[in-house]
Amino acid sequence: MKKKLRSLRLGAGVCTGAALLAVLAACGGSAIPETDRVFLSAAGGWDRNHDGIVTCDEWKAYAAELFDAADANHDGFVDRNEYATIVSTDRMFQTVEFSYYDTNGDGKLDRAEFVEKPNAFILRFDRNGDCRVTGDEIRAANAPKGPQGPAERPRDRFH
Repeated sequence: MKKKLRSLRLGAGVCTGAALLAVLAACGGSAIPETDRVFLSAAGGWDRNHDGIVTCDEWKAYAAELFDAADANHDGFVDRNEYATIVSTDRMFQTVEFSYYDTNGDGKLDRAEFVEKPNAFILRFDRNGDCRVTGDEIRAANAPKGPQGPAERPRDRFH
């Protein structure tokens, strides 16, 4: 399991989508909230085809790998201790409490609870609701707010 997690961690670090990092730099650095910085630094590892766009399907594939690697006792669930290994693998999970995923409140996550739950990054940045986060959407989310502010984004289209 440690080898799988290390591999996921290395993959996320090595493949940190150059396009997403370029967007981060273009957004003006210090003007970006810390949570957004965490999202952007983690998201490059989710971009499976390295096209600079993070999709819901790419996220779900990554989440499934994380779940499988963290399920140390292979019981089909991730408990709070196993979730801690996910947090240490992907910095984004430092911003997401275990309870966000534990929808039935039983103290453990089944695969569907973890993999199918909307990703906070996608909810935050997917401006047009197509389940794809592009560099333009990230720039728009971090642009200074004008008199009307940015357009509201749909929140109910993850699946």
